[in-house]
Amino acid sequence: MKRAQLIGFSVALVAAGLAYYVAGAFLQPPAPITVEKHVDSTKVLVAGRNIPVGEIVNEGSFRWMTWPKSAVSPDYLNQKTVGADILKRLAGSVARAPILAGEPITKQKLIKPGDGGVLAAILPQGMRAISTKIRAETAAGSLILPNDHVDVILIRRVRGRNNDDQSVADTLFRNVRVLAIGQQIQTKEGKMVAESSASTATLELTPRQSEMMALANTMGDITLSLRSVADLNSDPTGSGAGLSRPKENSVRIVRYGAKSRVYGVN
Repeated sequence: MKRAQLIGFSVALVAAGLAYYVAGAFLQPPAPITVEKHVDSTKVLVAGRNIPVGEIVNEGSFRWMTWPKSAVSPDYLNQKTVGADILKRLAGSVARAPILAGEPITKQKLIKPGDGGVLAAILPQGMRAISTKIRAETAAGSLILPNDHVDVILIRRVRGRNNDDQSVADTLFRNVRVLAIGQQIQTKEGKMVAESSASTATLELTPRQSEMMALANTMGDITLSLRSVADLNSDPTGSGAGLSRPKENSVRIVRYGAKSRVYGVN
């Protein structure tokens, strides 16, 4: 190779390397810029572990967690406002609803001893708890669990026009929440275990519906029809048919606001 060609090749190689370096410098993304921003925060009392409904809590059930002040609800227990002895004051309270680990604690989620039993604590304001007898064949094979939703069906014998007895079924209520099966008000240790030996189901009803339920318990057999979780929002809670007391010795079934049948009560 001639000297002139060697020099030209060397110059071209150096130029190519320089061009590659310059191009790489332009293509590299700029270095990230870290900006520190001060956010006002406070400590909020949260559950230190999963707390099931009805459990008696102690000081070890809670812990303090730092939250941005802008995200703190007035119902949260703020360390600066509730006092240093809040853990001692909450010890011995009963959980009114399941509380997940890390979930903020509010006074509405706990009830102090003496303020009512566990069932009264989990019952929403204005609602009533009333029980009805169940068997495996009238309660979806004993597979209904607390917090499931059911339709309440009354089956009774009535006297027809020809004085022959007939069986009639009417849906009294739809989308009713089950508060307890027997004395079980929650799933056991997080497992969905049905209490097959239970003989009663406790339902959440309005005061008027509770009267209808008490009357229906004396008229025939009550069957609970289990609803799918996909159907919980398809009917207003507790809506459906009801029983009313017309004049004389009869009971009228009312279904969705429309009169259905009139049965004599012997």
